Amino acid sequence: MPIVAQSTETTDWVSRFADEVIEESERRAPGKPVVVASGLSPSGPIHLGNLREVMTPHLVADEIRRRGYEVRHLISWDDYDRYRKVPAGVAGVDESWAEHIGKPLTSVPAPAGSPYPNWAEHFKAAMSASLAELGVEFDGISQTEQYTSGVYRDQILHAIKHRGDIDAILAQYRTKPKAAKKQQKPVDEAELEAEEGSGAAAEDDGSSGSAGYFPYKPYCGNCEKDLTTVTAYDDDTTELTYACTACGFSETVRLSEFNRGKLVWKVDWPMRWAYEGVIFEPSGVDHSSPGSSFQVGGQIVGIFGGKQPIGPMYAFVGISGMAKMSSSRGGVPTPGDALQIMEPQILRWLYARRRPNQSFKIAFDQEIQRLYDEWDKLAGKVADGSALPADVAAYTRAVGTAAGELPRTPRPLPYRTLASVADITAGHQDQALRILSDLDPADPLASLDEARPRYDKAEAWINTHVPADQRTIVRAEPDAELLKSLDEQAQQSLRLLLDGLEEHWSLDGLTHLVYGVPKVQAGFSADATPKELPPEIKTAQRSFFALLYHLLVGRDTGPRLPTLLLAVGQDRVRRLLGE
Repeated sequence: MPIVAQSTETTDWVSRFADEVIEESERRAPGKPVVVASGLSPSGPIHLGNLREVMTPHLVADEIRRRGYEVRHLISWDDYDRYRKVPAGVAGVDESWAEHIGKPLTSVPAPAGSPYPNWAEHFKAAMSASLAELGVEFDGISQTEQYTSGVYRDQILHAIKHRGDIDAILAQYRTKPKAAKKQQKPVDEAELEAEEGSGAAAEDDGSSGSAGYFPYKPYCGNCEKDLTTVTAYDDDTTELTYACTACGFSETVRLSEFNRGKLVWKVDWPMRWAYEGVIFEPSGVDHSSPGSSFQVGGQIVGIFGGKQPIGPMYAFVGISGMAKMSSSRGGVPTPGDALQIMEPQILRWLYARRRPNQSFKIAFDQEIQRLYDEWDKLAGKVADGSALPADVAAYTRAVGTAAGELPRTPRPLPYRTLASVADITAGHQDQALRILSDLDPADPLASLDEARPRYDKAEAWINTHVPADQRTIVRAEPDAELLKSLDEQAQQSLRLLLDGLEEHWSLDGLTHLVYGVPKVQAGFSADATPKELPPEIKTAQRSFFALLYHLLVGRDTGPRLPTLLLAVGQDRVRRLLGE
C-alpha cells in the first residue's frame, strides 16, 4: 500500500512528505494543482483529535505552496452521513434528538438556540472559525450538496454497475476474523469511541437483500432515515425499489434521476479519491488497520479509474488529565476551546513538531505554563541561531504560512506571569497594567494591548480552567497572630526582604531578592550560585517562601513570589508583612 514511509529521525517530516507528494503529483497529474484532502464529520463537536486530520495535510500543502506550486486542500464535510447517536453534553440537546437517528446530518435540527439551519452547519461553523484563526486555507465541499445536486450521479451508477466487483473485494475481508489488538493498557469506552474517526467509519459496507449486494443507501422519502433496504433493481432502466424498516414506506425510483441517497462509506471514500484526484490524505488508526476503509478503498478506487492517495496514519491526540477524545462525548475540548487559552501559533506548533504517527497531549491544566516556557525558549534559540534545523522548521510552520505570518503578541511576556497577574487582579485591567509595567521599569508596558492576545488567553485559562479553591486572594488584613509567633530568624528574613524592596522593585530584582534572603541569612552572598551552596539552603528557601505565602495569601503556595509581590504593591506588602 502506498503509505508514505515515516522515519524515526528527528528531521522535518513535513518536508519529506512534501517531496513525495510533489513527485507523486507530477507522475499522476503533471501540470495540474496538487490535491490534498481531509474529511470531517460534523456529527458533534469537532475535537482536537479530528484537527490532526486537517493539520497534517495543511502543513504539507503549505510547504508545497512555499515552493511555488499550486495546491488545493479539500475538506470534505461529511454532512450527508447519517446521524448515528445523540452526543452527550451538547447544550440544548437531550434524548428527544434520538428521533432523528438515521437522517442526514443536514436534516437534523441544530441544537436549541443555534443561529444555524441544521445540526451539520452548527458544528461546521465552529470548526471553520477555528481553522481561519489557525491560518488554514482550504476548499470546503459539502457532501450533502454533492449528492443532492446529482454531482456524483455517474459515479453512483458506475458503482451499481460494478457492484459484483465491489462485493468481491469486500468479501475478502468479511470472511477474515480481525486480529486481536495487543493492548498495553486497558482501553475504556471513550478510547474505543475515539477510534471512530472522521467519516462514517463504523457504517456497514452495503446490504445484501433480495436484490443482492448493493453499495448504495437511499434516504427514505417519508421519514428521511437510511433504515432502508433495496428490494429490486433494474440495470437497464435504473429503476430501484426500496423499503424503509423504520416507517414501512416503500417506493420505486429511477436512480438515473434520484438524488436522495449515498454510497456506503467504504465505496464513497475511494470514489471521491478518484473524482477529486487526491494525491495525499492521512488516515486515522481506525481507517488504517487490516480490512479497514483505507485498505479496502485502495482496491475499490481502481474500479473508478483512480489511485489510492499516499498519506500517513496519524496517532491520537490527548488532553492532559483526560482520556482519549471522542466527538460523541460531551465536554471534549475542541480547537475553539484550545484557542481560548493559547495563541494559534502554539496550537499549530503542537501538530507541526510531532510526526503524524506520534501521539501527544494538549495541556489544559498547569502544563500549559510549561508549554509556553518551552515555546518562548525555542523562540529565543531561533532568534539567536542556536536552534536545531528540525526545531526551526516546526517553529517557522507554527508562526505563519505561505501567505504570511499569523498575528502575534507584540510583547510576549511569560504566560505564567500573565496568568498570575490575571488571577490576582481578577479582571481589573488598570491593576494588571500597573503590575506588568513594573516587570521591567527600564522598558515599561505602555498598554495592555502590547501583551495581547497572550494576556487574554492567560486570563481565559485562569477563569475557565483553574478551580476556585486554587485562585489567589490576597489578605485584606495582616495575620497578626502569625506575625506575633515568628522567631527571631523569621523576623530577620522579613526585615531583609522589606529593606530591599524599593531597590529591587522589578521582576528580575525581586527574583534575586527573594532567593537571596536565605543565602544572606546563612552567611553567603546573595549572588552565590546553587553549586556554591549547601543543600540546606534550598530547605531554608522553601520555608521562607511558605512564610511569605501564608502572610500574603493565607496558603502554602501561590503564584511565583516576584509576580505576587509586584501584584500586591509595595505599600500593601509592607503592611501585610508587619512593617
